[in-house]
Amino acid sequence: MIKHLLFDLDGTLLPLTQDDFVNYYFGFLCKRFEKFGFEPKRLVKSVWKGTAAMVLNDGSKTNEQAFWDCFCAEYDIKRETYDAEFLDFYTNEFNKAIAATRPTPLAREVVDTAHAKGYDLYLATNPIFPRVATLNRIHWAGLRPEDFVDITTYEVCRYSKPNPEYFREICQKHALDPRECLMVGNDAEEDLASAALGMTTYIVTDCLENKKNLPLTADYSGTMAELAEFVAAMPTIEK
Repeated sequence: MIKHLLFDLDGTLLPLTQDDFVNYYFGFLCKRFEKFGFEPKRLVKSVWKGTAAMVLNDGSKTNEQAFWDCFCAEYDIKRETYDAEFLDFYTNEFNKAIAATRPTPLAREVVDTAHAKGYDLYLATNPIFPRVATLNRIHWAGLRPEDFVDITTYEVCRYSKPNPEYFREICQKHALDPRECLMVGNDAEEDLASAALGMTTYIVTDCLENKKNLPLTADYSGTMAELAEFVAAMPTIEK
């Protein structure tokens, strides 16, 4: 029986096309840091290298450490020199990237319905962003941090999607049985990796991501509107 709902954010609760969002985001990032001598193309390449380091993280360090170790090595700099600037960027200019998203009231409807039925909700967004950037995107979606028992961010997580260990980390932290979890996402590779632990899966198709043309092996799939109907039809949890 499903007792816990895990939700992806980007492309799921917050509709967006990944490439469009990344282009907006990197554009603002490059503009902010060009004055410090970060050439835009190299900066983008270095951020992607840092992202790859988080995706390949073996659990020996946090994703935050994995990113900064890689990024600082690229430039032979110390994190402390630019840490405050990056934090300020994600607190401020980063919010302009909402222009590349398409918030929907269905996200609020799905979350409220799930709460009313007694389900515990976890925001299982890929933890490759600082917490402040994730909190901002939650607000863009018309949601609140307190809607979720936990929110995965790069400060605390040691794995990333599509590594199944990312989902195991959530389950171990909160003593969840994966067989009692429903993972709702939009990425055929990243979100369906949860099935390796025995989680039930739901793929939201509005902003489907499947760059590798993988088979869509989700237990359920549908639009956000159909997800709202799906959650409304789920049984109430007695606690």
